[in-house]
Amino acid sequence: MAELTLARAARPGRNPFVVQGSVYCDTCLAGFETSKTTYIAGAKVRVECRDRETQDLVYSKEGTTDSTGKYSMTVDEDHKDQICDCMLVSSPRKDFQSPSAGRDRARVILTNNNGHVSATRYANSMGFMAAQPMSGCTELLRLYQEYED
Repeated sequence: MAELTLARAARPGRNPFVVQGSVYCDTCLAGFETSKTTYIAGAKVRVECRDRETQDLVYSKEGTTDSTGKYSMTVDEDHKDQICDCMLVSSPRKDFQSPSAGRDRARVILTNNNGHVSATRYANSMGFMAAQPMSGCTELLRLYQEYED
């Protein structure tokens, strides 16, 4: 039994992370999700981790959103001091090709040394903008302004 414990201590355990998020269509050109937001099935996303000092790419993995616009990717390694981001790669929709400024990437922390108990990491939603706002958006955005005052 002692040999088994020693063997386990000698090799690192495999505790994969699961990165989850969603990709949306900014149908109102609002810069954020609204009640008119739709989600993109088949959008390509990537997780990239870079060395904090040199900015060299250390890890990269691509995934695709499901029918609800959500993605889930497994990352096997602990990326300790590296900077990791989810980012938009492409949209399958011709009417949503331009990434929304400031919503085209999301930072994720992929280390066990940060107090998180769960191995699931949730990335902020990322979005593509419509070429033109859909009908009803002016009224919707006006409602948001009323609540802001």
